[in-house]
Amino acid sequence: MEKTEAVASLGQTELLKPARVRAALAANDRLKLYLSALQAAQAHAMGGESQAVDLSHEFAAVGVKAPWLLELPSSAFRDGSRLHIPDLPRLRSSILVDLRIMGRPVAGDPSLDGRIDHWCAWLEQLQPDTLSAGDIQALTSGKRGKDDSLHLLVMDLHKAINRLAADLSSEAIDGAHVWQIDDADRARVAAFMRGVNRTRPLKLEHPGLDTAATRDGDRLLLQNDIGTNDAHVLVMQVQDRVITLTYSDLHHRRFAFFQSLLSEVAAVWSEPQARSTAGLNLGATYYVGTARFECDDDEEVAQTLECIGERIVFLIDWNRARKRLEQLVSKSDAVAILNEAARRQVGHMAWLEAGGEKLVFGAMQALGAGYFRIGDRLDVVMGSEKATAFLLDVMAQALAAVRQRQPQTLVADDTRLLLAGYLRRHDEFDLLAEHAAYCHAMAEGLRDGLAHNHERDKKAARRFAERAKEWERSADQLVMDARARAEARPRWEAFAELVETADDVADALEEAAFLLSLIAADHHQGWRGQVHQTMQLLADTVLGAAQDHVRALEIARTLGEDSNAEDHEEFVSALWRVLNAERQCDVLLRDVRRALAEHISDAATLSLSTDFAQALESASDWMLATGYGLRRLAFSRVGGGQ
Repeated sequence: MEKTEAVASLGQTELLKPARVRAALAANDRLKLYLSALQAAQAHAMGGESQAVDLSHEFAAVGVKAPWLLELPSSAFRDGSRLHIPDLPRLRSSILVDLRIMGRPVAGDPSLDGRIDHWCAWLEQLQPDTLSAGDIQALTSGKRGKDDSLHLLVMDLHKAINRLAADLSSEAIDGAHVWQIDDADRARVAAFMRGVNRTRPLKLEHPGLDTAATRDGDRLLLQNDIGTNDAHVLVMQVQDRVITLTYSDLHHRRFAFFQSLLSEVAAVWSEPQARSTAGLNLGATYYVGTARFECDDDEEVAQTLECIGERIVFLIDWNRARKRLEQLVSKSDAVAILNEAARRQVGHMAWLEAGGEKLVFGAMQALGAGYFRIGDRLDVVMGSEKATAFLLDVMAQALAAVRQRQPQTLVADDTRLLLAGYLRRHDEFDLLAEHAAYCHAMAEGLRDGLAHNHERDKKAARRFAERAKEWERSADQLVMDARARAEARPRWEAFAELVETADDVADALEEAAFLLSLIAADHHQGWRGQVHQTMQLLADTVLGAAQDHVRALEIARTLGEDSNAEDHEEFVSALWRVLNAERQCDVLLRDVRRALAEHISDAATLSLSTDFAQALESASDWMLATGYGLRRLAFSRVGGGQ
C-alpha cells in the first residue's frame, strides 16, 4: 500500500494535501504539454508547418518520457474535415488521468467539481481516433467570455492549486511559500527571493511575484506567478548545479525581451514555440520556451537564481508600457527604452502610474505650438536618440517621485521642465551643428588632400570627391528638414534661414572637392613650389574658419538670459576669427592666382586650379555670412537686439 493511501485510510486527508498539490502541479505541466502536442498536430496536418514542432525540450523539462507523445504531431493527418490522430486514445487517457489528479487537491469546490466531471464525460465520448474542428476548439481554446474549454479549466485549476499551495506552506523564506524542502534548498530559495525582493518595489501596487517552492524527488521546484495573466507562467527546476527555467507568454515581443534580459545571465534557450494555430483561440497564441543554466558551483547557482529573480518584475505590464511608448517613438525604440529601463533597474510601472504617454503629451501641449503640433510624435520632433534619453529620464523621475511620495501633479510639472530643458539644449542647434559637421569634414578632407598631394593622385581625389558629394547631399536634407519644420513652427524660421545660408558653404566645398578630382584625373603636372604652398595656406585657413564656426555654434546653443560675460566674449571671439579668416582668404586667393600665372602654363590646369581656389574662397565668404546670421540669432536670445 502506498503511503498516501495509508494516510487516507486513517481519515487524515489534510496530510495528503501537500503531496497532492505537488502531484497536481506536475499534472498541470503534463496537461499543458498534451494540449501543445495537440495544437502542433493540428498545425502539421493542416500543412502550415513543413516539419512538426519539436517539443523535446519541454518534455525533458517536466520529466515526461513518452516517445509516442513526442511523435504524435508528426503522425497526425487530415481525414476530410477531421483530424486523424493514431494515438488519440492514449492521449485522451493521459488527459483524463491528469485532469483527475489536478482536481484532487481542490475537491469540494463547487465551481470546479462540476466542470471536471463535465470534461471527463466529454472526453469519454470522443471518437477513438479523430477530432473535429469544434473538438479541437473545445480542448485548446484559451479565450474567456465564450464557451468553457478544457484549457480554461486547466488554467482555473492551476490558479486554485496555487492559492492552496500558499495556504499549505509549512514556512516562508523571505516571502516565498515553502513546503517539504531540504535544508540545502533554503539557501537557494533565499537567493532567488533576494533578487525578487530587490526589485519588487518597482511593481508598485500591482499584484504578482508570489513565489512557491517545494521538492520533487531530487529537484527543487520554484514557481513565480509574475502577474495575473493566465498564460504568463515561470517555473524553475534546480537539480544539482543545473537550473532549468520554463517560461510561457502570450506576447512574442515580451518573450524576446525576457530572453534578452536572461542573456546577461548566460541562459541557453530552446527555440520558443507558438502554442496555437490559425483558427484557434481566435488567432491568439502563446509562446513557450526553456532556458538552461549550467553552473560551476553552488555559489554560481545562488547568483544565477538571484539574477533571474530580480528581472521578473520587468515583465509585469510590459506590453501595456510598450504600446504606450509606441505612441511617442518607433516600435524598436519602445523596446529599447524598456530594455534600458530594466538594465538601470528603473522599470516602467512608475511611469505608467504617473500617466504614461498622457504625461508626455501633457508636457508637449504645455510647451505650445511653437514646439509641437497636435498629432506630433516625440521622436519626429526631437529625434530618436534624444526622445529615448528624455523618456528614460522621465521614467527615472517618476520612480523617484513614487519613492519620495510626491503628488502626481508634481511629476507632471517636472516632466514639462525636463522636456523644456531638452528642447533648449537640443533640437534646432543640433541640426545646425550636424550641418556644420559636414562642412568641417569637407574642409578637413580638402586640407588633408593637399597635404598628401591628392592633386596628383587620381584614385584618392576621386574617392574623396564621392564622399564629399554624399556629405553635401546629407547637408541638403537637413536644409529640407529645417524648411519643413519652419512651415509648421514659426520659431524654426530663423534657424531655417541660417542653415540655408550655411548650405552655400557645403556647396562651395563640395565643388572644390569635385574640381580637385578633375585636376588629379587629367593634369598630372601637379602644383609645385609656390603654387602648392599658397593652395595649402588657403585650404588651412578655410578649415580654421570651419573649426571656429563649429565652436561658435556650440557656445551659441548655451547662450540665454542667464549666460555670463565670459560666454559672450568667447562667442564673439570665435566669430571674429571667422571674419579674419575670410579676409585672409581674399588675400590668399590673389596670391594663388599670381602663383598660377607665374608657374602654370597649361591652360586647362590653370583654369581648373583657379576655379578650385575660388571655390575655397567662396566657402569662407558664405561661412562669414553664416556667422553674421548666427550672431543675430544668438543676440536675440540674450536680449541684445541685432
